Amino acid sequence: MIYSPQEDSYLLEKQVKIYSKNRSVLDIGSGSGIQCLAALNSGASSVTASDINPEVIAHLKSISKSNQNKITIIKSNLFNNIKSNFDLIIFNPPYLPEDEYEDSESKLVTTGGKHGDEIILKFLNQAPSHLNKNGIILLLLSSLTPKDEIIKLLSQLNLKHKTISQEKMFMESLFIWEITF
Repeated sequence: MIYSPQEDSYLLEKQVKIYSKNRSVLDIGSGSGIQCLAALNSGASSVTASDINPEVIAHLKSISKSNQNKITIIKSNLFNNIKSNFDLIIFNPPYLPEDEYEDSESKLVTTGGKHGDEIILKFLNQAPSHLNKNGIILLLLSSLTPKDEIIKLLSQLNLKHKTISQEKMFMESLFIWEITF
C-alpha cells in the first residue's frame, strides 16, 4: 500500500518547499513521493528517497526516472541502508496509536506502534548521526501522538525542537517540528 497524500502530507510539503533550496535532502518513508518531489522542485542540491515497502520503492523509481533520475532511491528500514549525511531530513512517520480494528495493510502506513510514538523514537535515535553540521529535521506529529518520550529523547540527544507549522483537523491537530542541534 502506498500512502496517498493527505492533509499531513500537504502541511509538510509547504515546509519542505521552504527548507530544501540548496540543501541535500533525505526523505525517510517516502510513500507517494510528494516530499522528495517538493524538495527536488524547490532547488535541493540532492534528493534521496527511502522506504521499506517494495511497492513504494518501485513507485519511487518510476518518479525518479521521469525526473531524469535526479532522485536517489534506497530501500531501507529507517536508516539501516543509509550511509550518507544530509542537510535536511524529512519524515512524515506513521504516528497514530495502534487501533485493533484497523486492517493490517493500512496499519503499516498509519500506526506508529502501540502508543504511536515508537517509530518516531527509533527514527530520532538514528537521525542525528546522518545530519550534517547545521542540519535540520522536519518531523510531522499529531495531537494523537504521545510526546513526553519524544521530548525526553530530544533532550537526551541534545536536540532542540520548535513548532514551525500546525493545522487543526476534525479529530486532531497536526504539527511540523523543526529539530536541530
